[in-house]
Amino acid sequence: MTLNLPAGEGCNFALDVSGTGSTARTHVIEDRNGDAGIIIQAGKGYTLTYTNADTGKSITFASNGSVSKTVIDPDAGVQTVRISGHTGLILFPTDIPAGPSTTQYIGTVVFTIDPNGVFDVQSVSGTAVDVCAALT
Repeated sequence: MTLNLPAGEGCNFALDVSGTGSTARTHVIEDRNGDAGIIIQAGKGYTLTYTNADTGKSITFASNGSVSKTVIDPDAGVQTVRISGHTGLILFPTDIPAGPSTTQYIGTVVFTIDPNGVFDVQSVSGTAVDVCAALT
């Protein structure tokens, strides 16, 4: 997995993100209409390396595992996601709170995703590393 984000999206500088080694498994629970209602993903996620594309400075975070549960509201089209464990969260200028920001969490993060793809962070707990600050 590789992402190349231009300046102003993940950080104020161009950010490259690469992930390797995921062994996470996904289980989908269908609603009464046969659509995905709940998605559970668990296991060892990606080891993530974030790189400041302008300077070449990088930071790597090994994943020791995480569990995510996504509940899909079929009427509103909103997804509620709860992730516990090791996870990286990139927020764009259109998200709430507005990015650009990239944070690596060890703990629990809860956010919603509206039908337009806008993330709205509801709560966070545990430890957090501001990846953008670490790479400047």
